[in-house]
Order: sequence, then structure tokens, then C-alpha cells
Amino acid sequence: MKIGIIGAGNIGGNLTRRLTALGHDVSVANSRGPHTLTALAEETGATPVTVDEAARGAEVVVVTIPLKALPDLPSGLLDGAADGVAVIDTGNYYPQRDGRIAAIEDEGLTESRYAERLIGHPVIKAFNETYAQDILDLPRPAGAADRMALPVAGDDAAAKRKVRDLIDELGFDTVDTGGLDDSWRQQPGTPVYGMRENVDTVTKALAEASPERPAEFRA
Repeated sequence: MKIGIIGAGNIGGNLTRRLTALGHDVSVANSRGPHTLTALAEETGATPVTVDEAARGAEVVVVTIPLKALPDLPSGLLDGAADGVAVIDTGNYYPQRDGRIAAIEDEGLTESRYAERLIGHPVIKAFNETYAQDILDLPRPAGAADRMALPVAGDDAAAKRKVRDLIDELGFDTVDTGGLDDSWRQQPGTPVYGMRENVDTVTKALAEASPERPAEFRA
């Protein structure tokens, strides 16, 4: 599968490592340019590209950058993507880093609904509540008793299925969180955030989530 990854930080870098190892054709981009991705490309075999080129022909595009950087994405980012492209948003809103985002604070948008607005394409929220190192260290075969489950939210059923299948290939189970307006259940400050547990425990944590963010979130 052709996959574009925008953002080469901890999540983006480790997804590049795992997905190339699984045989996928990965293009990776960051805000600083392809010349800064030489080491990652040599390590993984991924193709370093500009952000404008990252989605070209891609069946899956992973956007894994800070929310404050989303407005800087080029317009028409997905114009050259494959038909039916699934866009994964891994982002989280951290006011200390991102500043105050009125669409989230005042309008009540979930983080990924805000991302969807700026990207201009439906998104699937995934990989936002797990530690980046777990992507490398904790894959398990299907059926393993200690296989971690990752929550996945989104409105596009076909795109969600594609993402869940990809996560299964990476070595993790998934739990359907619901539509994108329900994705607050896997945002920072919820019980599932940072959880390393199985399907049953993750499902229970999602059900117990509250939309009220804890006070320490804004501290």
C-alpha cells in the first residue's frame, strides 16, 4: 500500500519504521524539507518528500503534527491522493504547546473535527493516545492475550475499516470509538489516554470517559 506520512517526530518516525518493515511504500515529509530526513530514509527505505508531495497517490495519509501547525499545511494537500484515501489524524490539543484554539475551547469541536476542518477532508482519529515507543515495542500477533487495543474514531466507515485493518497488521487490536464527534473519549485527560490494555479494558475506559477536561489539563 502507498502511504504518506506528514510529520517525522516520534509517532511519524516510528510509523515510518514499522510500515516500511511491513513492505508498504512510504513517503515521509516534515516542515523542514526532505534533506532533513536522509537518516530516516536510509534506515527505513522510505522516500523523503515535501509536504506537498506526501499524499501523491497515497491510499492512506497520516497527519502527525502539532495542532498549532495545521493551518500551515498547503491547500490542496490531498488533491493527488488515491480515490478513497483514508486520512489519519494522530494529533492532540495541548494548550501549553498549541496556544488557545477557539474552535475547540469555544465552539466545542473535538480535536479531530478541528483537524478535519483545516485539512479539508474527513479524518480518522488514531494513534493519538498511545506512546510512540509502543508502536515499535508492543506489537503482538492476533489473538495474543497481551495484545494492546487502540481506539479509532471516524465518520467514514470505509476509511475507518482501512485504518483498523492497517493497525491490525501493525500488531494491535482496535476498538471503534464511534464517530468523530465521539472522539473526545480518547483525547488527553480521559481514562484511555496512555492505556496499554486489551479490547475489553479499553472499551470500558472509553465508556467511562467524561467530556469535562481535568483541571490539570490547562495547568
